[in-house]
Amino acid sequence: MSHAKPFLSRLTAIAALVGVSAPLSALATNGYFAHGYGVQSLGAAGVAVALPQDALVIASNPAGISQLSNRADVGLTLFSPRRDATIEGSPVPGLNGHYSGDGKKNFWIPELGYVRQLQGPLTFGLALYGNGGMNTRYERNPYAALGGQGRAGVNLEQIFISPALSYKLTPQHSVGLALNLVHQRFAAKGLQGFDQAGYTAAPGNVTNVGTDTSNGFGLRLGWLGQITPELKVGASWSSKVRGRFDKYQGLFADHGNFDIPSSFGLGLSYQLTPAWQVAADYQRILYSQTQSVGNPLQRFLEGKQLGNDGGPGFGWKDIGVVKLAVIHRYSDALTLRAGYSHAQQPIPRDQTFFNVLAPGVVQDHLTAGFTWKLNAHGSVSAYAAHAFSKTVSGQNAIPASLLGGGEANIRMKENILGVAYGWTY
Repeated sequence: MSHAKPFLSRLTAIAALVGVSAPLSALATNGYFAHGYGVQSLGAAGVAVALPQDALVIASNPAGISQLSNRADVGLTLFSPRRDATIEGSPVPGLNGHYSGDGKKNFWIPELGYVRQLQGPLTFGLALYGNGGMNTRYERNPYAALGGQGRAGVNLEQIFISPALSYKLTPQHSVGLALNLVHQRFAAKGLQGFDQAGYTAAPGNVTNVGTDTSNGFGLRLGWLGQITPELKVGASWSSKVRGRFDKYQGLFADHGNFDIPSSFGLGLSYQLTPAWQVAADYQRILYSQTQSVGNPLQRFLEGKQLGNDGGPGFGWKDIGVVKLAVIHRYSDALTLRAGYSHAQQPIPRDQTFFNVLAPGVVQDHLTAGFTWKLNAHGSVSAYAAHAFSKTVSGQNAIPASLLGGGEANIRMKENILGVAYGWTY
């Protein structure tokens, strides 16, 4: 244990350093989780549980690295979301109107991965990536009529560094374990109207107190099996990761709690011909495990305040995500990918008012990508993804007895481009 703690501290520090140099926010795709990890997987709608393609498979199923050769991957994604809100039907003077959350429009997201075959049946891997996040910046504050001052918005970043081991039980079956070391950062602005007695249990800890950080760890387990020469099946599970933002203990339920919820995935891939392969994943994300995310705003009406045990939150529901992909090996040098994914809606219609800050409503992604083999060792991969515009129109979204009534409608869409270099040895 004396050696383990310094090791974990160093890895967490590396994750924090990467976060400082390359912010990993605004990853709201399937809720606030990314729709996939690794440029090759992202070009195939995020499918990876039974489709290991590069070292970033650790983020989906660590058992997949047993089927990879020694390799290193480095990539960069340009993430460009558009988010806005409309408030209507409110009797509060100045509250109704259209608001753009696009004060910052573009985000650069790096990824790093490494796989090394060890002696015998063991394989080691390491991945660093952004798990998810959310960013809004409203130059015109949608809560100004309620006492908000200056610009409004939030910034949430989740940076993972995951060392992994995979073990081949037989030539056809492997199991994997990854340690998820997580660095989270959060900041909120413009919510002064809620930063007072009657709304929060901790005035002075709701908004405009700078960036707070949280470090935690969890596990990811995976299995990958070659069932027939053509069919692979996989499964993975990620544990909850504890997190807390003390500076925002007056905003988040349970005195600043912000755990990363657990998730699990099932996947299969099928080799139709030597040139054509199809694959699919199902992912389940349990947002309701984190009360600050899952508790509804209507907890106010039960006598709860922001920051209380069981206090109000963003009202997100657990979601399932279906991902479908096709891969075509056009030639020895060129591989083409395409995919489509659909997620359930995490934000109910009666929870849109607080989610003006976090409008993670997109549900459908269309992706395409390729890998070009440069030589015996090096390759370049790229992908493009579009998350179609989605609007969730409020229904009883602004509690009349508390805030006067009215509705909030939130909308989001995204365009994403990424490129990576892979080196096998």
